[in-house]
Amino acid sequence: MDFDIFIHILVAAIAAGTPFVYAALGELVTEKSGVLNLGVEGMMLVGAISGFIAMTKTGSLLVAVLCGMSAGALMACIFAVLTLTLMANQVASGLALTIFGVGLSAFLGLKYTSIALPGVKELHIPVLSDIPVIGQLLFSHDILIYSSFVLFAAVSWFLYKTKAGLILRGIGEAPKSAHALGYNVIKIRYLAVLFGGAMAGLGGAYLSVAYTPMWVEGMVAGRGWVSLALVVFATWRPARVMAGAYLFGGITIAQFHVQGFGIEIPSQLLSMLPYIATIVVLVLISRDQNTIRLNSPASLGITYHPDNQ
Repeated sequence: MDFDIFIHILVAAIAAGTPFVYAALGELVTEKSGVLNLGVEGMMLVGAISGFIAMTKTGSLLVAVLCGMSAGALMACIFAVLTLTLMANQVASGLALTIFGVGLSAFLGLKYTSIALPGVKELHIPVLSDIPVIGQLLFSHDILIYSSFVLFAAVSWFLYKTKAGLILRGIGEAPKSAHALGYNVIKIRYLAVLFGGAMAGLGGAYLSVAYTPMWVEGMVAGRGWVSLALVVFATWRPARVMAGAYLFGGITIAQFHVQGFGIEIPSQLLSMLPYIATIVVLVLISRDQNTIRLNSPASLGITYHPDNQ
């Protein structure tokens, strides 16, 4: 394989992995608070169509990003009200949120299926972008990809270097103890859920305005579910989320290049690759119960309300 083609595949894998980075890091923060939101797919879809509509109407990337994030956060707010205030089952509510998001995004996008956007231009960083190999790999991306790097650094710093991050993790481990110490568990979980929704919406907006600048019904195509699996694959650690996101991004890109290299594999099987990889990884991870037990938040998915103690 030509070296230039290999570098091109790596660059494409970073771009393909970026939606996973946004959605999975958002879900990571949500789950660290002890809340399991299975509605990532629906939030990403609503964020995608909202960002696309905003970009179509205004031509502003900033407005599109903010609309995508707001739509995702609004969807997450519905989930938070159901599970944190009304104490509904988190798994059932998350699944319902995804179904709702699929239908809502399809309805909102009826008039936008034939519109194409110009996309987001890559940033050229003087000197750095001109470095052979490294410049193409690290300094030839658009602003949203660089923003995902910043998000990773910010989430890592917040969770492990700040008092607020320690409180969030403490609530995920023992909400009753956190409440006894005077922390507002429900409020903090609300904020974590809204952040996760905003990041899922941003991941969806990235897909529709930058990665494939057009709207297609169901264009998230399971990335929300893969992002959920990615959090488990990463054992709730931000650095592993990043590595896993680019791994799955590479698998997604591989399906477009394998046949080009003369390998005779049916296209249907290639389309299954990201999901096969997800299942395999989850099976392997689930065999190591000690790692999951040590790293997963102890109260994950367990309904809690201070009035019911």
